[in-house]
Amino acid sequence: MSTAQHKIGSGFGATSTADDVLEGIDLTGKLAIVTGGYSGIGLETTRALVRAGAHVVVPARRRATAEEALAGLDGVEVDEMDLGDLESVRAFAERFLASGRTIDIVIDSAGIMACPETRVEPGWEAQFATNHLGHFALVNRLWPAIAPGGARIVSVSSRGHHNSGIRWNDIDWQDGYDKWQAYGQAKTANVLFAVHLDRLGRDSGVRAFALHPGGILTPLQRHLPKREMVERGWIDENGEPLDPQGFKTPPQGAATQVWAATSPALDGLGGLYLEDCDVAEPAPEDGEGFGVKAWAVDPDQAARLWELSARRTGVNAFATD
Repeated sequence: MSTAQHKIGSGFGATSTADDVLEGIDLTGKLAIVTGGYSGIGLETTRALVRAGAHVVVPARRRATAEEALAGLDGVEVDEMDLGDLESVRAFAERFLASGRTIDIVIDSAGIMACPETRVEPGWEAQFATNHLGHFALVNRLWPAIAPGGARIVSVSSRGHHNSGIRWNDIDWQDGYDKWQAYGQAKTANVLFAVHLDRLGRDSGVRAFALHPGGILTPLQRHLPKREMVERGWIDENGEPLDPQGFKTPPQGAATQVWAATSPALDGLGGLYLEDCDVAEPAPEDGEGFGVKAWAVDPDQAARLWELSARRTGVNAFATD
């Protein structure tokens, strides 16, 4: 099967920063929504977009924490939203739609990783519910405000999607729980979401991308014991990152999602998985490494996941009946 999943020679790479990819790009008058835009690579994304002239809306589960992190940064507003609570997502979207503004960029950057087995109402596995279903509901509810003819939706996935495709027979891990495979399923869902959203939105000029930001030590690791990170070779006994792992800095980690949201090199493209500020290559069938797994960009699985997500969240901006 032919695929557009091949590098395009962007001129950027793993060490590029968010400011690097925005050099020469003027976002004055543009409005971006960045979930998780007050912590880790989300915070760096917000800062870079503001420096380029954008107005950024940051919906936050911890509003006071977000306001403190973003204090003194002009061009940012904070509102309340919990991705694990669909009523909270609905309320935020309704408040935003009531403002009558148009959205040029959505970056779904918030997420949780490898948490202990956790359920959100009505019993959904928390990583799938928060990382995927919350963002699915958010984008679909905001769709009336998303600008036709140029808006971009960016779904932040991870190389963790290599750990698992969608477990169609047990999405909520009722039969045992593996925190890393559950994370992998949620990250695969992030890619499939972008694949099908791009298919639905491209005729109106709205394009979607998914991406791996790279390995970055941020609060995303909050659920991991220090001993586990030492055993994985991420950090040493003093908590310092180990150079052989090639961890990125937060500004480098933010670069690919900012590039996805703004780069003219991606004009006319969509539904692709990106890494290191370029289109990713297909990943090998066996083993791990770089690139995107075939299960994450399968259009049939993407359509199936969209229908399941629409049933669960009760929202589908593209419903025809």
